[in-house]
Formats: sequence, C-alpha cells, structure tokens
Amino acid sequence: MSIQSRRLDSVCVYCGSSNAARPAYLAAASRLGALIAGDGLRLVYGGGGVGLMGAAATAAHEAGGRVLGIIPEFLTSHERPLTTVETIIVQSMHQRKMMMFEEADAFAILPGGIGTLEEVIELLSWRRLALHAKPIVFYNPDNFYDRLFALFQQFIDEKLIPAEFAETWRAVESIEDVLGAIREMPTGAFMTPPGMEHVT
Repeated sequence: MSIQSRRLDSVCVYCGSSNAARPAYLAAASRLGALIAGDGLRLVYGGGGVGLMGAAATAAHEAGGRVLGIIPEFLTSHERPLTTVETIIVQSMHQRKMMMFEEADAFAILPGGIGTLEEVIELLSWRRLALHAKPIVFYNPDNFYDRLFALFQQFIDEKLIPAEFAETWRAVESIEDVLGAIREMPTGAFMTPPGMEHVT
C-alpha cells in the first residue's frame, strides 16, 4: 500500500456527459474549467468531449490551462475525447477511476447522472475508510444534491456511519466558491486502496 502527501495542484471534476443537460449546468462547468486554469491548477476529468465534462475541459484548455482526460477505450466512440487536450486511453472503468483518483489532489462534484453518482459514492467510501484525505466539494445549484445529502444524514441518524462523515465533504451553491471551499479543506496524505495498485 503506497502512502503519499501532495500539495494542491490538480482538481478532478466529476460531472455529467449529457449534452442535453441544463444550459446553466453546462455554463457552470465551463466557468469552473476557466477558474481552474486561471488558478494555475490542472483539470483532471473523465476524458469525454461531451456534456459538462467537455465544457469544463474545453474552457480550461482555451484559458491556457493544463488538462488531463482519462477514458476507457470502449467509451471513445460515445463520449468523443477532445483532440486538443492530453488524453489517456485505458482499458476499464476501474482503471479510469483509479488513475483519476491518483492524478488528483481534490475533487469538485458537479451535476451528473448515475455514472457521477457511482464515482462520488466510491470516493466517499474510500474517505470513510481513511484511505485518503483529499478535499471533496459539491457544486449544488438549485438544491441538486440535497436528496443525496439527506440520505447521508439518514445514515448518520441511523448510526450506520459516524457523525464525522458529514465533515468529509462540503457543498456550495455558487460555482465561484468551489475552489475556495477546496482550499479551506486540508489536503492530507492518502493511501492507495489495497488491491488497487495495479488495476487494469
């Protein structure tokens, strides 16, 4: 099991890949991409050129920022990786998620669907198991994630997870506040989850 400690240099953005998403969500993703680039940070994302993913990556690139996309080969025809940014093609979803985790120092969660939810739950599960201490910030426009937060609170109320779990993430209502919230959270050491060191 490897243990590492890093400063904030790269922010991974988890978000939807649908072009049919609300224009306001797409605009917010673009804004976050530009903000990440403007702060001299690297954007790490799922490698697609569509939906909020594509909007964030395109904006970061156009603002002169560093961008790293990671996408499994079977999704390249559907999510159409951008040719203008660095993209790594992997062989599985597990490999994609592990590489995104390893390449990022913090995570910004934007509106998304079942894929985004799956990524977020795994990330929070690893945090619950003390496998990392990386900042996790939700962008929560129009109460998008409130029902998920209510479910987390139910877990706490039912004594299924400790109350301290609520301190492992933060939520903001303005896209302008995402990076500030990330910086307010400690960026600590993390461990590569056992058995995931060589996921393929």
